[in-house]
Amino acid sequence: MTTITIDEGALEGMESLLGDQFADTLTFCCSEFQRLSGEVLANLDSENEVAARHAHSLKSNAAQFGASSLSDVAREIEQALNEGHVDTAIEKSQNLDAQVAGSVEKLQAWFAGR
Repeated sequence: MTTITIDEGALEGMESLLGDQFADTLTFCCSEFQRLSGEVLANLDSENEVAARHAHSLKSNAAQFGASSLSDVAREIEQALNEGHVDTAIEKSQNLDAQVAGSVEKLQAWFAGR
């Protein structure tokens, strides 16, 4: 089972910072989670530097928008790739799609409840 953790404080901070732009930015960010995770998975074990860069972007974007557990998984993948531990990165990536889907679902539910 995949545990999804959302930092509501980070979301509230971004909402306060972005104001009227928050809804559109959150929607864009969720689509970026999907795009970046797809890039990580597509490049893993063939273009590991590219996969690490996408994992880094995913880690940062997820953290900014409160998707804590997704950010953690992306950080673990990035770190493993940067250290040359491709097998570890592949193992950590097994949970990536579930993290993205669960995070997007929880972020959208949080926003809908505002």
